[in-house]
Amino acid sequence: MAPSLRQALTLLRSQEYSAVLFDQTLEETEPDDSQLALERIGLAIPIHMNFAISKMDRVVREVRGALQRRKKEVKLARQGAQQALRNELKGPVTALLLSCEMALQVPNLHEAAEAKLRVVYDLVQEVRSKLDAPA
Repeated sequence: MAPSLRQALTLLRSQEYSAVLFDQTLEETEPDDSQLALERIGLAIPIHMNFAISKMDRVVREVRGALQRRKKEVKLARQGAQQALRNELKGPVTALLLSCEMALQVPNLHEAAEAKLRVVYDLVQEVRSKLDAPA
């Protein structure tokens, strides 16, 4: 906890936080420092409260709620990114499998080349099974 926004700025430079509580009264009396603090919180969740009228249990509820919302947002973002990656890779993986299958059907294929193609085919099959697995 910092008693002033100037001291808060020093703390924000030295550590990373999950959430940062801002006293609305300080924000109104020191708007420039408040803006600077907001710019320096990084990925921390900004929580604005009036400490003069908020009891500790309300502050705790607000912080917990904000952290739970952030956790849910991060989970949904991660799932979305994973699904986008799966969708992006499925086409090339299918093309690789088909190319390997066609290459393996070439008549008089050298034995060493066939062995290497089978290794590639098996590896691509493994990638496909990982893409098809639930997140």
